[in-house]
Amino acid sequence: MKNWYMLTVVGADRAGIVARLTRELFDAGAYLGEASMLRLGGNFTIMLMVCGTWSADGLRERLSAVAGEWGLRVHVDAIEGGLHQHVLPDVRVHVHGADRVGIVAEVTEVLARLDVNILSLDSDVGGVHAAPFYVMQIEGVATAGVGAVEAALEPLRARGIDVRVETIETLVG
Repeated sequence: MKNWYMLTVVGADRAGIVARLTRELFDAGAYLGEASMLRLGGNFTIMLMVCGTWSADGLRERLSAVAGEWGLRVHVDAIEGGLHQHVLPDVRVHVHGADRVGIVAEVTEVLARLDVNILSLDSDVGGVHAAPFYVMQIEGVATAGVGAVEAALEPLRARGIDVRVETIETLVG
């Protein structure tokens, strides 16, 4: 019986992490599903759906040599597998402002009150040490409509957060 797992890997960024890890998974007979891999603040992070015949402990054991060799922290969670279950976003929220504590919470709490399903959130801190600014982009599904999202986020602008909301047009077919 095959099992699906969400494999999370974190380690100092260096060339070859993806190649080494996916080679180990290939050699173990793993089937790879959806993945998100990116560099965050000098660390490389991987979230990867993996399917195989091993248990979660078996997968961790299989990857322990690679983790030790490359200084990676590996976390494995059993998940309901399945591919091709994409949800298409219909709203994109761009946020820019002076970097300060609480920006993410303020914006996402407004979105949660509108039952916006956040599908992705990317952020970065730019500028210089003395004057950092925060940039965030959120894509999601706005069941209340994009206009409702725009109106609900309007009060944040008065607090110095630049918020822009746009409809995502997706062509399917």
